[in-house]
Amino acid sequence: MPKPLKTAKKITLALLLLLPVFPAAEAKVVKVVGSEVTHGTISEARLRRQVEFLADDLCEGRATGSKGACEAAFWVMRHFKRLGLLAPGGRYNHSFIAPGGRIGRNLIGILPGSGRAGKHSYIILAAHYDGLGTLDGRLFPGADSNASGVVAMLGVADMLRSMNRFGKMYGRSILLVALDGKNAGMSGADYLWRMLSRGDLTDPRTGLPIKAEDVGLMVNIDQIGSTLSPLKSGRKDYLIQLTEGSADFYRSAFTQANKKYGIGLDLCYDYYGSVDFTHLFFRRVSEQRVFLENGIPSVMFTSGITMNNNKPADTAASLDYSVLKRRIWLIFHWLERII
Repeated sequence: MPKPLKTAKKITLALLLLLPVFPAAEAKVVKVVGSEVTHGTISEARLRRQVEFLADDLCEGRATGSKGACEAAFWVMRHFKRLGLLAPGGRYNHSFIAPGGRIGRNLIGILPGSGRAGKHSYIILAAHYDGLGTLDGRLFPGADSNASGVVAMLGVADMLRSMNRFGKMYGRSILLVALDGKNAGMSGADYLWRMLSRGDLTDPRTGLPIKAEDVGLMVNIDQIGSTLSPLKSGRKDYLIQLTEGSADFYRSAFTQANKKYGIGLDLCYDYYGSVDFTHLFFRRVSEQRVFLENGIPSVMFTSGITMNNNKPADTAASLDYSVLKRRIWLIFHWLERII
């Protein structure tokens, strides 16, 4: 006579074999979005169109105080609005009196971070948009100097905003600044520093003034669209980063981003190997000078001076948009690592 326990096990197994088989429920996969997904935000065609607008006859070379500079300013502010940047004090435009009584216009938008307000909680990302204008009936389009820097700044902001839409928030807030007055004694950079020193800019998110000590870094993009002055013969895809102070950190982040994301630009950390010219371009002839003189760490990105700069030949057609796109990618990935 069979044992009851053994018989029960056989019956249970037989019943289990008769039951329908259902596939196991799929585990929910959470995809982590890498920041290289934003590369598609930047296209060569759009970069060309943007530079072409700023270098067009309509903008008259963008001399400070000119009608053309006003056209360029409204164009930049439309892009700030499209990006959803916050307006400090309720407006993007912050006017000042430039040398000769001309009206200059600094354009400022805020890309908010997730961190608390306070010391070093803001990074300035700047590019001057003014040019030489029209002199003796000749237009100086200023495509490389510095329409290229303006569209690069906007491109980096576009990539950061794209990451925000994927749910990525960065710790520090960014002040996007299109500076006027580079060719008028750097009066726009001087005025921006005075505003920060006085606490004249208010962050609409916090209601607090943005003070000079709240700025942890000034990043300036000046002439970044050309490939006519390569670091090495036959190597057009390059980029120069100039900095001091925490140079090792900024350089390391730059090198790592260039490698990690396969951008592969030829990088340099001085001005064509010259100590004197490196000091000149970093300390004297571009807007980061104002911040360096006031103790604010600064970084400059450039593709160097060419024979076209500050000449009528500085046209949109003279730039290399394929390389400019990769330079924007790299600055974005570098900035991600420090904010």
